[in-house]
Amino acid sequence: MADYGEMSVSVHEADLFEGFRGRLEAIAYRLLGSAGDAEDAVQEAFLRWHATDRERIQTPEAWLTKVLTNLCLNQLTSARSRRETYVGQWLPEPVLAGDRMLGPAETVEQRESVSFAMLTLMERLTPNERVVYVLREAFGYSHGEIAEILDTTDVNCQQIYRRAKQHLAGGRARREIDEVAARRLVEQFLAAAVSGETGTLVELLTDDSITAGDGGDWIRTLPDPVAGALRAARFLHGRLAPDARKRELFGGSPAVFAAIVNDDPAVVLVLDGRVVAVACLKVTADGIEAVHGQANPAKLGRITRAWAAAEHGEPLMTIW
Repeated sequence: MADYGEMSVSVHEADLFEGFRGRLEAIAYRLLGSAGDAEDAVQEAFLRWHATDRERIQTPEAWLTKVLTNLCLNQLTSARSRRETYVGQWLPEPVLAGDRMLGPAETVEQRESVSFAMLTLMERLTPNERVVYVLREAFGYSHGEIAEILDTTDVNCQQIYRRAKQHLAGGRARREIDEVAARRLVEQFLAAAVSGETGTLVELLTDDSITAGDGGDWIRTLPDPVAGALRAARFLHGRLAPDARKRELFGGSPAVFAAIVNDDPAVVLVLDGRVVAVACLKVTADGIEAVHGQANPAKLGRITRAWAAAEHGEPLMTIW
């Protein structure tokens, strides 16, 4: 339970809010692509709930969802201008399997909405499009309920939803695989990438695969994604092959693990108990369509804490 400090919050009210927190965080994470920003938005929603006359709130969850959504809309609007000056490519913050931030995962749509590839694609949407898409696809809100949250009409909400779907169309459907199959795929991917067996790695990738990375202002990445299987294979080998410069930059040779991150098979690099990089693989029936790498330390704090508390077995290898 969160620390409410010296606020005059009853046990009942605190328990009531905590019962909603997981769902609110899951909504905010899908909207913002940042676990840290999602936590902040949920806490601000609580502060506003605490400051209002709660006896007049007939449905606390609906009230909190509306307040949270509007807080996220404001953040999304300001984030657009901030990301124009972001160093390199901006990618979401990775979240380890089992984290409540991922929210409901009963349906294909719910799992798809939190995949790394989809969170990245959703950056194409306007703030309103993203809200409508997330609330409809991942949380099953009706257009009428979403219209009330956004203070718009049901018809307009449906139009926004159609536009969002159009913007996100294209590419192949993500193939869901279990933990055993994910580990096997990661092992194959690593073996080919580290050894420099370009042909083998190309076979694992789709012809139009893309590879993108986010290192913030800490490690330089390409300004645009690498497109095409052969180019991607060469790029990935350059990133994973033995390299004294990378060893010096990271302060050692990371252990490499296979894991499930954002419901995707993922390569996780760990050094002295700290996650230093994550690469999520979008797997389709035709192969790996996208590789998204996150190495910005500012976006790896939550997954490092979750990693320390999780069972993850032995590493597949060490690199660099």
